[in-house]
Amino acid sequence: MTWRPKSFRLGADPDPRFTLANERTFLAWIRTALGTVAAAVGFEAFGADVVGAGVRSTVVVFLLVGAIFLAVGAFRRWCTVEGALRLGKGLPVPTVAVLATGLVVGTSLTLLVVAATR
Repeated sequence: MTWRPKSFRLGADPDPRFTLANERTFLAWIRTALGTVAAAVGFEAFGADVVGAGVRSTVVVFLLVGAIFLAVGAFRRWCTVEGALRLGKGLPVPTVAVLATGLVVGTSLTLLVVAATR
C-alpha cells in the first residue's frame, strides 16, 4: 500500500486532466522555491561587493526561509486542491501566491533601501 494524503482518499477520482493540471501547478511552485534558493546562493556568493555582511545575511536567510515556506505551501495547496476536486467543491484561495509576493516585495524593498542609501 502506498502513502496517500487524506485528501486523496475522499470523494471520487476527478478527471485526470484536472489532477495533472494541479500537479503542473505544484511543480511550478516548486520551481519558484528552487529559484529562490538559487537566488539566495547567488546573493551569498556574489553579494559581498554590493552590500555589507549584515544585509547580505539577512537577505539570504529571508530568501531561504521563504523558499521553505513556498515548498511547504505548494504541497499543502496541491493536497487541498486535489481534495476540492474530489469532493466537487470550489478551489481554495492561493495563499501561497501571497507568500511569493511578500518574498519578492520584501527582498526588493530591502535591496532598494540599500541601493538608495549607498
